[in-house]
Amino acid sequence: MTSKKRLLINIYDFSFAILALISIFTVLTGFLTKTISLSDPRVIKFLDSILAIFALDYALRFGFAKNKINFLVQNSFDLLGLVPLHPIFAIFRIARVIRIIRSHHLLWRLGLDGRFSSEVHRFIYDTGFLNLFTVSIVILAFSALMYSIVERIPLSSALWWAITTATTVGYGDISPKTPIGKIIAAFLMFGGIGFIGLLTSTITGFFTSATSDIQEADMSTLIRKIDDLNAKVDRLEKQTSDKRTQRKRMK
Repeated sequence: MTSKKRLLINIYDFSFAILALISIFTVLTGFLTKTISLSDPRVIKFLDSILAIFALDYALRFGFAKNKINFLVQNSFDLLGLVPLHPIFAIFRIARVIRIIRSHHLLWRLGLDGRFSSEVHRFIYDTGFLNLFTVSIVILAFSALMYSIVERIPLSSALWWAITTATTVGYGDISPKTPIGKIIAAFLMFGGIGFIGLLTSTITGFFTSATSDIQEADMSTLIRKIDDLNAKVDRLEKQTSDKRTQRKRMK
């Protein structure tokens, strides 16, 4: 790869990372503070412009992708970030930033790549956590979006309902009233709870395995130290025995 092409790729990647962070910051500021109003026509136009840029980028990348199914799986968060019905979906664009950090090895360049980051990488990718987490989030977001439309409630309330339903907490403060809403709830109960259960078992299995590995390493270290100590004791006994033999011969 030529230096000019690499420079263009870097400009492209970091430009989209900056756009993603700007849109996420704008949405979070609008939700958490009164500094920005997400109902302001200027803010809506600004967010829609960024959405259009990301939509065009996604369409082009999908068109050039050799494996379409693999692209859809790996970029599912990017697709969620294109949902135009509510600004909160812009938060999913953080996946684009994380992908750029990985592809450009920014943690390594900043000297932050060590045992901790390698363990995090092993946890996220080697255990299949990322795929399960992605599917779980997609199910939650899609169910909440459909539930919000069918039951005619705010998306924030629908997200709360989806989370409490999928995690089997079920406070009962929000419940489906329409037949289609009940079908969506049933879909979430079977699909969401299943994947979230797998997600929980994956997390538990990873930490259990890590604890077991630490215990085995500690046990191996202890056994090695005991063997070293036994060898030293044997050498000391041999030296003592040799000295006694020499003394007997001298007498």
